Amino acid sequence: MAMSHKIEVEMKYEVVTAGGGDRYLVAPELGPFTPEGAVKSIRVEDRYVDSADWALDRAGFAARLRKTSRGTQISIKARNLSGGRLQRREEIEGPADAGLIAADWPHSQARSVILELCGDAALTELLTIRQLRRVRSLGAGATRAELSLDEVEVLGDGRVLDRFEELEVELKRGDETPLAALVEIFDADAGLRPVSRSKLNRAVKAIRTAMPSMPKDVQARWLAAPPDLLAGIGSESPADVPAEPPAAAAAASPAKPGPRTLGISAEDSLPEAAGKVLQFHFARMQRREAGTRSGNDAEDLHDMRVATRRMRAAWRVFDGAFKTSKTKKIRRHLETIADRLGAVRDLDVLIEGLEAYSVALDEDQRPGLEPLLSLWRRQRANARTQLLGELDSDRYASFIEEMEAFLDAGANAAAAVGPPTAPHRVRDRAASEIWTAYETVRAYELVLPWADIETLHELRISTKWLRYTLEFFGETLGPDSERLLARVGALQDHLGGLHDADVATKLARDLLVARAGELSKLETEAIGAYLNSREREVARRQRTLGPIWRAVNGAPFRRALGRAAASL
Repeated sequence: MAMSHKIEVEMKYEVVTAGGGDRYLVAPELGPFTPEGAVKSIRVEDRYVDSADWALDRAGFAARLRKTSRGTQISIKARNLSGGRLQRREEIEGPADAGLIAADWPHSQARSVILELCGDAALTELLTIRQLRRVRSLGAGATRAELSLDEVEVLGDGRVLDRFEELEVELKRGDETPLAALVEIFDADAGLRPVSRSKLNRAVKAIRTAMPSMPKDVQARWLAAPPDLLAGIGSESPADVPAEPPAAAAAASPAKPGPRTLGISAEDSLPEAAGKVLQFHFARMQRREAGTRSGNDAEDLHDMRVATRRMRAAWRVFDGAFKTSKTKKIRRHLETIADRLGAVRDLDVLIEGLEAYSVALDEDQRPGLEPLLSLWRRQRANARTQLLGELDSDRYASFIEEMEAFLDAGANAAAAVGPPTAPHRVRDRAASEIWTAYETVRAYELVLPWADIETLHELRISTKWLRYTLEFFGETLGPDSERLLARVGALQDHLGGLHDADVATKLARDLLVARAGELSKLETEAIGAYLNSREREVARRQRTLGPIWRAVNGAPFRRALGRAAASL
């Protein structure tokens, strides 16, 4: 089996002065390096691809098909880049062809990852990057590097959207220590600007800017992308992003909420940190109450439910921070509210999924789904009636008053703190809380290859608690925290999609059994086909879980988690 799996180490600089990089290609020496061989010119075409549902990006990867005079190669790279001038990321390569059916490519590890994550459906081409690369090999002792000056064109919707020039040095083999001298040389050059983003992220920015002029189907495809890809979050430093007119930015991408700031510091006591989390999400819950009551926007209910979930999670993560007598009644009331919100939201998800499935059917087939759709709508109406009854109740009004009084009480509600030597600050306790949550997730490693749906559901819950713990302490964990949270979130979302598909399967089957003999042939066939589609989705998510799981279970994640904890 053809296989290539490596850690790419490189430095990147944008050439901001015309011709500013040429002299390095012909220099007789560069710090400790001397050129080896002549300058070579290579034309390459990179077509970036993903599945229709962005499975690769959600798993933290970018994939490109590179066409050169020697043929076509598939490369899969981790989307996150390490900080600093020398950037590192995982890369897997293998042979391919110009087609978008990975199953037709020669066997390789890269092909296996694509099939595992995306299934055997055709990939979707996102954009193209064309480059004229002028390359020269460099040597310093046993270290070998490749210097390249790249003239880059970004193509989207069949037209050139951006042009730029980059100077790159990639370590090919040996010790990376001599590269530090090149960093000093390039940093001192006013004609170069260091960049911490990939060419893909620069290209996506061009797509984002040009989106208003693109066809509606292209806009829809990109607006369905994971938000962090379209926004470039975590991939560019502010210095790398040229100023963009506010109007253009607003037109190019949907409005996003501002950064989530809990205001927690490492010096906070646990009750202080817990109080900040509870205050933040209690306020969020109240802001969404009016919209939840009106029912005009399902996102209001969704956000209100999320807020109650985070509040409940805070009691668990910060267990022992408060006197039990001060929290027992509030927690009980909060559980009831969360359950009422969850009952409506779960049916929203089912209905939205069934309606989306229906749109893809022929018009004469859609009525066959009506018994299932009508049942879920009736159940949602009943669940919403119970929710509104809860929000209108004296019990809910008392909860609001008690929660406000509890938050106002502050230190008076905190559990008694022991002697000064007792660990009581975030700095003292966060690391153990995070590692305990992580250990609970990692314990599934032994059973995952044979895990049934119930076990994967339990893994989803454990992953959710790890996500909440990282969220609550995230502001104290240094620059790795966002990347850690993104990978845990991807695992939770993947398992959540599996759970949703499994629930839909069971409910569709229950209806077919309960109303056997009552349903028409059209209804039986339509609901049966929907049931089968949900079973296939369950199987697909089980089959593609591996890489997403390894992104959380692997050594790179643990090292980053260790660095994050060490920053406390």
